[in-house]
Amino acid sequence: MERGLYSVILYFGIFIALLMTPQRLQAALGENTNSVESDRRAISAARENVSAFSNYTVHAISSHATTIREYVSQDGIVFGVAWNGLIHPDLTPLLGSYAGEYREALLQAPRLHGRRHFEVKAQHVVVEKWGHMRNHRGRAYIPSLMPTGVSTDDIK
Repeated sequence: MERGLYSVILYFGIFIALLMTPQRLQAALGENTNSVESDRRAISAARENVSAFSNYTVHAISSHATTIREYVSQDGIVFGVAWNGLIHPDLTPLLGSYAGEYREALLQAPRLHGRRHFEVKAQHVVVEKWGHMRNHRGRAYIPSLMPTGVSTDDIK
């Protein structure tokens, strides 16, 4: 009888833990601007600001650990994402359909120990990570979707 009670309590605890796990980001490179709002809701983040430039806008959202900036072209397509914070975010939801391509390129990339800047160039997406403990930074972008006049230095 006791064993059954412990099993029920264990399963109930696991169920509650799954419900309380924060949702993952929903937006992805190559998606439309509506994904920015779904990102904000998914990570329970606060919208910081929207900055308009001549060829694009930057939508910033911030959670307790990371600030994410999504770069949206005038056509309403996310062409770049940058982040900084205590940790690197999970890139799978941010990269969307490009995540598999990134993982394959990551497996082929040489491991250089001691390097603080890491770059992976896949066929369609580029991902860069750098920083140190409690100050992780990075960016991901699709060169073919970048608006005319925008350089990779603008994604920061």
